[in-house]
Amino acid sequence: MQTESLRLQMVQNQLRKRKIDDLRVLAAMSKIPRHQFVDSSWSHRAYQDRPLPIGYGQTISQPYIVGYMSAAAQIHPGDRVLEIGTGCGYQTAVLGELAQEVYSIEVIPQLADQARHVLQELNYSHVHLKTGDGHQGWAEHAPYNAIVVTAAPPEVPPALIDQLAINGKLVIPVGTSHQQLLVLTKAKAGIVTQKTFSVRFVPMVKSFDQ
Repeated sequence: MQTESLRLQMVQNQLRKRKIDDLRVLAAMSKIPRHQFVDSSWSHRAYQDRPLPIGYGQTISQPYIVGYMSAAAQIHPGDRVLEIGTGCGYQTAVLGELAQEVYSIEVIPQLADQARHVLQELNYSHVHLKTGDGHQGWAEHAPYNAIVVTAAPPEVPPALIDQLAINGKLVIPVGTSHQQLLVLTKAKAGIVTQKTFSVRFVPMVKSFDQ
């Protein structure tokens, strides 16, 4: 079956049927060739509702989680977005379809290089990558209208709150043995926290040692 057909089935069965109704997110995930972000040995499973290994003990999240987090961030076309945990670059590409500028940090140099290559091939010239510690965010380009985190710290890093714009959304899995996906909104009066559901992400680390 052609990959375009598989993508459309993914969006219909894994996203629409599970109440993800953000039209811009659905359009982005209908367009992006997810199979190009995984190793060729896994490409036949790229559109299944499951995470897949991308090397170095990391994974690409299942499509539903990518769709849910992208919709929860409530990104508008003129927004500046920060991503913590580039991984293979798939979530980065989705954010690239939604925002005007995307800044993404990956702690594993090899993954950052691979993601950069694929994103360049797909002409995401407004997506900017660097290798480093995501706990510190990327202060140079703050504030961000949305921050999406794809690895789980034990608690929310204060730098990410600091770099979030007023009315901005921070979507982040938090916890160690038990993780919960949180959606934080930065209001003038403080932070409003919405707890969603339990998740399982790789831990957010400050450095990578092979």
